Amino acid sequence: MPQEPAAPQVTDHGGGVHSIKVPIPDNPLGHTLVHLVETDRGPVLVDTGWDDPASWGTLTAGLQALGTEVSAVHGVVVTHHHPDHHGLSGQVREASGAWIAMHAADAAVVRRTREAEPGVWLDYLCAKLAGVGAPEEHIAPLREARASGRMRTLPGLRAALPDREIVPGDLLPLAGRRLRAIWTPGHTPGHVCLHLEEAHPSQLPGNGRLFSGDHLLPGITPHIGLYEDPDEAGAADPLGDYLDSLERIGRLGVAEVLPAHQHAFTEPAARVRELLSHHEDRLSGLLSLLSTPLTPWQLAERMEWNRPWPQIPYGSRTIAVSEAEAHVRRLEKLGRAERVVGDGVVRYRAV
Repeated sequence: MPQEPAAPQVTDHGGGVHSIKVPIPDNPLGHTLVHLVETDRGPVLVDTGWDDPASWGTLTAGLQALGTEVSAVHGVVVTHHHPDHHGLSGQVREASGAWIAMHAADAAVVRRTREAEPGVWLDYLCAKLAGVGAPEEHIAPLREARASGRMRTLPGLRAALPDREIVPGDLLPLAGRRLRAIWTPGHTPGHVCLHLEEAHPSQLPGNGRLFSGDHLLPGITPHIGLYEDPDEAGAADPLGDYLDSLERIGRLGVAEVLPAHQHAFTEPAARVRELLSHHEDRLSGLLSLLSTPLTPWQLAERMEWNRPWPQIPYGSRTIAVSEAEAHVRRLEKLGRAERVVGDGVVRYRAV
């Protein structure tokens, strides 16, 4: 007998703000917190969750548990383009006619991904991994996927194009609410946080509430890797962008943060300080490793992760190498490291 689906997990955060735990299939994060903001024109969602039938079922059941329907959704505000946030936006729009808003930098990623031939990303990734010193046994499965056409099954290839642009500093068009966009690049080039400039419903001291997406999480350090742009020529500095954005968010002095994963939390300034310290420690550790020239892959092998390198799954190793690259790029921008190119592979050394 098939099991009945579990009742959706919904939370009332007060002041016309709710969240729905939407599952992410086969992912240790577990779920995305999709937030619903009541407005005078109907509910507006902040993110939508992963494009999966179970996730869609949870989202629609959660809306019903909150006394509404997906057909009533007025708009969708996307914090960033990743599939656990933007994945169901298109289905919500089809079911309701809702508008979808996203920052232009992430909208460009969505557009570029949709317009590219299915194998372009794998070609780029294979070349990129070879250039940072990845062993052939890591690249070989990607070459096989390219040859077999499995690229067509990967998420995000046909993500919905937004029809509105989120302009940093502007109030979003939410009737009866004051929700201001704050550009917080780093996790993605167009990541935005959303500042609800209204008194906290429980009268907590501080400057309103913040929908933080993946930018500021209570117990997870967001992934900061190089931006996914095959045409990127080395000018971008995602970690620098992230650290600058963190400091700006810390200065807001909000009473409470409503992130896209884990749980709501207070005292965001303390969490910002923890993250700034974490990345400074990581940069210092990398500098000590770079007394000898190393490739980004070799750096990633030597960096401290939540488990030993041999135990890190295949896909996570690619993500880890991108994070190593972002950190060494920051050192390069600061003039504390330089690249040494030879035999088609890039290496870095401390200056």
